Amino acid sequence: MEEEQSFSDIYGGRLALQHRYYSRSCREFCLSCPRLSLRSLTAVTCTVWLAAYGLFTLCENSMILSAAIFITLLGLLGYLHFVKIDQETLLIIDSLGIQMTSSYASGKESTTFIEMGKVKDVIINEAIYMKVIYYLCILLKDPVEPNEISQVVPLFQSAKPRLDCLIEVYRSCQEILAHQKDTSTSP
Repeated sequence: MEEEQSFSDIYGGRLALQHRYYSRSCREFCLSCPRLSLRSLTAVTCTVWLAAYGLFTLCENSMILSAAIFITLLGLLGYLHFVKIDQETLLIIDSLGIQMTSSYASGKESTTFIEMGKVKDVIINEAIYMKVIYYLCILLKDPVEPNEISQVVPLFQSAKPRLDCLIEVYRSCQEILAHQKDTSTSP
């Protein structure tokens, strides 16, 4: 079963959350960010090229224009490949673990997997970032002291969804964690 809802990020931008329910013990959440705006891309490119043209008229050196074009292209490629994330996916399977995937605008994907035995809990935390923002994070067990927390892994760091979206994902994660605890304690 697949369901899609529309939410906002902390800046007011539009986000799309897709729920995929595979079973009681396996769910996937895909949070899609807006694509790169042609308007902002054009504004940045024109600003850099106009500044380069201004320097060219002062210095009369054509290398300035060539360098501006080269830097703009390299900057755009670097931004698309290393910074701009189009989609963040969270796949949670109660008997296996949690997989987080980030899909960049260039097509590159980055995946992290956490075994379920290392997961203590999934919580919504708050932080002050010019205002109070909320984020979903995974608490990992300390290998030495199982009752202690060794690490906090934040989720959806690029999309920065608002609290209403995080609550939706949080409730589903808690259902799976509760199901996993029930099945692990049953004989």
